[in-house]
Amino acid sequence: MSHNNPKTPNSSTKKPMGMGMGRRGATPGEKPKNFWGSLKRLLGYLKPQLVPILFVVSFAVLATVFMITAPKIIGNATNVLFEGIISKNMPENMTKEQAIQMLKLSGNDQIAEMIGPMNIVPGQGVDYNKLVQILLTLLVIYGLSALFKWLQQYLMAGVSQKSIYRLRKDVDNKLAKLPLKYFDSHSHGDILSRVTNDIDNIGRTLQQTLTQIITATVTIIGVIVMMLTISPLLTLIALTLIPLSLIVTMFIVKKSQKQFETQWDSTGKLNGHVEETYSGHNIVKVFNKQKEAKETFDNENARLYQASFKSQFISGIIRPAIAFLNNLNYVAVSVIGGLRVANGLMTLGDVQAFIQYSRMFTQPIVQTANIINILQSTVASAERVFELLDEQDELPDPVQPVELPEIKGRIAFENVSFSYDPKKPLIEGMNLNVYPGENVAIVGPTGAGKTTLVNLLMRFYDVTDGRITLDGIDIRQMRRSDLRKNFGMVLQDTWLFGGTIKENIAYGKEDASDEEIIHAAKAAYVDHFVRTLPHGYDTIIDEEASNLSQGQRQLITIARAFLANPKILILDEATSSVDTRTETLIQQAMEKLMRGRTSFIIAHRLSTIRNADTILVMNHGSIVETGNHEELMKNKGFYYNLYMSQFLGIDLKKPIKEPKTSQENIASVKS
Repeated sequence: MSHNNPKTPNSSTKKPMGMGMGRRGATPGEKPKNFWGSLKRLLGYLKPQLVPILFVVSFAVLATVFMITAPKIIGNATNVLFEGIISKNMPENMTKEQAIQMLKLSGNDQIAEMIGPMNIVPGQGVDYNKLVQILLTLLVIYGLSALFKWLQQYLMAGVSQKSIYRLRKDVDNKLAKLPLKYFDSHSHGDILSRVTNDIDNIGRTLQQTLTQIITATVTIIGVIVMMLTISPLLTLIALTLIPLSLIVTMFIVKKSQKQFETQWDSTGKLNGHVEETYSGHNIVKVFNKQKEAKETFDNENARLYQASFKSQFISGIIRPAIAFLNNLNYVAVSVIGGLRVANGLMTLGDVQAFIQYSRMFTQPIVQTANIINILQSTVASAERVFELLDEQDELPDPVQPVELPEIKGRIAFENVSFSYDPKKPLIEGMNLNVYPGENVAIVGPTGAGKTTLVNLLMRFYDVTDGRITLDGIDIRQMRRSDLRKNFGMVLQDTWLFGGTIKENIAYGKEDASDEEIIHAAKAAYVDHFVRTLPHGYDTIIDEEASNLSQGQRQLITIARAFLANPKILILDEATSSVDTRTETLIQQAMEKLMRGRTSFIIAHRLSTIRNADTILVMNHGSIVETGNHEELMKNKGFYYNLYMSQFLGIDLKKPIKEPKTSQENIASVKS
């Protein structure tokens, strides 16, 4: 093994990481940055469903039209009843004209004018045959309206879910193409919120809002047409309600919106406090901070209560305010309609139908105001999803990749430079050779660049300059999948999925037999504790693996690496979560596992890497020393100080000795 690292940049190796809790999706009232552009792009997901959408529109129109005609038919039924009652109270053997003439002669001119437009047959009574026909017609109309509404909802459910299916598929494909840099610079909560909450919000809106818009539009147009056919004068009176309703609604919405924003802000802070307190309840108790935690909760809870009360109270005024205006409209229509009935200008059934239409007229107005608010939140959610879809993809694999039938495990860093931030260089001009079967330990203080080497080697990040080769082949000339299948990793942060212990171990080799799984478990000292569990290897691990200790979880991930049997091993503090005795056993197992394989061991506990073939000592992204444990201890340099600080209680207040210049680095570590 050899290396040459001519420059030691004074920069931090910390990667840009997303911190804190992610947003819980677009909150109600959140305004999009580009409403029409995002809405147009969102509607583009509906294009493949154009034919079903046309049927949805048609069914929505038909259902609404049938509902609109119903009040007019009910009015006809009222006319039949009213005319029948009046006819029954008139003398028989008299025509309608004679009855009107008799009323005028007796001074009842107004009554005569009122019955003028009516279908009166003195002495006949209610025409029940006609009334039954009207009621049957009404029953058919209501039935057809319900049928078309059901068909509309059924088709729209398919349209929305298929569109959301495409959107989720695009997001899933995008997540697979995004570089690690994206996940490092965005919090997990934010990414999950875009993939779940925001897409669910879009799905609900596509399911409901489109049909509501169609229904509201057809209802407004249809009701105005029907009202005009009944009475243009009453229609003009009813239309004055539109601007008044809109003014009142917008005024109240504007007032309540501020309170809703405060409510959602308070909800986020309260949830964050509860989550932090719950996850760290042991720390809270150890430092006797229960009282402070409770006070913080009480303050945020009170703030949330006030904001929620005000927002709900103010927004709740909309319905009473609109109802008040409706009642004024109802009084005006009733009085003026009654006068027109008395003067024979309208029938009683028409007045009744008109009152129903005026009631129907205000509902879509309020509905439209709600739709506008929902659309704002939905398009804001869509923008967040589209932001993810528009992120730059990971560099594609080469068109004609190099395939290595069997690798030997020689790795070389050739004049490699890299930085997470172009303005802050991290690694510059690194040269490193690792030979097949060599065990290389990488040590150094936090932020020295140890994990960065692994990220570059696995192509989670690509080098800025220079190249990394595997058996002489630039790893950028290989498919990432071909490269990574030769690596096995055991990380400090264990990752187990919900499933059995057997399935978690077999994750390293899909077609593994039970014998192979048990053999790997024994090699990693998993078999003993697994057999003490009630269900053995079929024990279900929950999502957070809380039914296993941290050490047991770590051992299972090590067993997974045993089973995968890779050519190259990467161990990142693999024994950091186990006790001393288990650590010794794992070290023995690791020595067997690493035998004949190229291995990289990242370690903070220097006792775990004393037997490594070569130790790389890193600081500020540079290799400052190299050699085995005995050689580095004799040099009494950077590694010596690190080792002594861990085991012999060296005074940590004194600065750790570092090579002064890059020339001194080369002289002290050249091999």
